[in-house]
Order: sequence, then structure tokens, then C-alpha cells
Amino acid sequence: MATEKSKILVIGGTGYIGKFMVEGSAKAGNSTFALVREASLSDPVKSKTIQNFKDLGVTILQGDLEDHESLVKAMKQVDVVISTVGRVRFLDQTKIISAIKEAGNVKRFLPSEFGTDPDKTNAVEPANSLAFALKRQIRRAVEAEGIPYTYVVNNCFAGFYLPTFVQFQPRLTSPPRDKVTILGDGNAKVVFNKEEDIAAYTLKAVDDPTTLNKIMYISPPKNTLSMNELVTLWENKIGKSLDKTHISEEQVLKNIKESPVPVNILMSINHSVFVNGDQTNFTMDPASGVEASDLYPDVKYTSVDEYLSQFA
Repeated sequence: MATEKSKILVIGGTGYIGKFMVEGSAKAGNSTFALVREASLSDPVKSKTIQNFKDLGVTILQGDLEDHESLVKAMKQVDVVISTVGRVRFLDQTKIISAIKEAGNVKRFLPSEFGTDPDKTNAVEPANSLAFALKRQIRRAVEAEGIPYTYVVNNCFAGFYLPTFVQFQPRLTSPPRDKVTILGDGNAKVVFNKEEDIAAYTLKAVDDPTTLNKIMYISPPKNTLSMNELVTLWENKIGKSLDKTHISEEQVLKNIKESPVPVNILMSINHSVFVNGDQTNFTMDPASGVEASDLYPDVKYTSVDEYLSQFA
């Protein structure tokens, strides 16, 4: 393990998972930089996030993926680059790759993955083309350029999935207490991780030679369970049985085809995760992959059981 912590740049730091990366890095004592667009500085919501970063001692660098010089200038100040850009900017990460190559000093790049392993998924359209294929394309570009990397596969964001139990109901902010809809037979194993824990594991990995040029899966055993098991866990917490409705795979696929963008993207990702079981239906290759909770047992992650207690 490196004796001196790396200087870390987060690109996309005002986004969903990006905020956790920036805050986690700063709180862990890393010299932390966040690249922000000029428009973000005047955005009423993002400007508050940026001020919070400053209060934590984060260095704010103004730049843009469309401004090559600003990217190179930012790269030259850091050792590690973490990209957390959203789906519509996935392919723009080729510009980050170009800047890293020109700067010549970046020791590791973590592209925006933060989901299911794109090389293992059997997702249907449109998720395959509009999400996973783009991530695969960036992986291959990183490897072709010989840039040192770590791919972080954190599976499901607990904060996105657990409060709603994958129920397509507007304004739902806590798990259902009367009835629940389950995709498929509900037996596919899924992994749910709290966002702060994802950041903690990621920041452990950036200076660890064990994770260099590897895929790091965040798959803690206590957070790997099927929807049926999740529902049972919740029922035990609230002392009540829910009325369960299973949607057949045939109907799930029909719903995907009949839904507009971007709803059909999320629905096809959910099919991959909750019907196919694409987060757990393969054996990790130890030559190319490592598992975070095995590597870093000192990280006290929040279990799904503990996470659900706040809603009981």
C-alpha cells in the first residue's frame, strides 16, 4: 500500500454518485479535486454542492469535457482520476482518456462504471446499446491506450433501489406495506450497496496495487439476496405479510418494448438485474477480478438488513 495518499480528481462530482466520491475522498484525507463546468457554478442546486465541497477542503477546478486544455491542466495536478459522468456522457470519456495520455502523469483511471459488469451482462435492448455497450467501449479504449485502471462494479445503489423495492410508483419514498410487485420469479440474486460504502471501497482501491488493472466487485455477502428474500426480510421487520404479484419475464419484455425512452432503458436494466440475475450469475475470474469486502474487511459496510431498519 502506498505510504502517501494519491491526489484524486473526480469528474462528474456534482452528480448522483459523484457527490459521495468527492466527499468520501476529502473525509478520508486525500488531496481532492473536483472538475466542474462553468454552468454548474451558477446552478442553484449544484452551487450548494460545490460550496459543500469547498467547506471540506476540496479544490474546485473549472473545466469541461469539451475543453481539452482544461482537462490536461487538471490531470497534471493529480495522480488518480475518477469519472462519475452519467450515461449520456459515457462516450465523452474518450476525451478524458486523451487528456490522461497527454498529461502523462496519471497513475490510475477509474471510468464511470458503478453498476453491473458490462462484460458479464446479458441485457436486452435498449439497455445493451445505450448503457452497457458504451461502458464496454470505454473499457476497451482504456486498455488499448495502456492506461492503468480499476473498474468498479458496485452493482445496485441502495439509495436508488431499496426505498422503493423496484416499484414503478410515483412519489414512493419507502418500501411498500400492503402489496409488492416482483419482476420474474424473484429468485435472481442481486447486490445492493449503500452509496457511502461504494465510495469508501473505491477510495481504498485507488492506492492499492492489488486492484491495479483489475475489476473490483463490491459484493458483500450480507448485501447479496433475491427479491423474494428482500421481501421476506422486510415483512419480518414490519410484522406483516405483503400481497405479492409476480410479473412474468414475457410481460416484462413486452413492457420494455411498449415504453418510451428513457423509461425503457431503466426497465431493461432491471430485467438484466432482477430477472436474468446478471450481477451474480457468473463466477468471478481471480485473474481479472477482486472482491472489495474480502480485500478491505476494515470497511464496516451497511447491510441491507440495517439499511431497511430506517423505514420500519
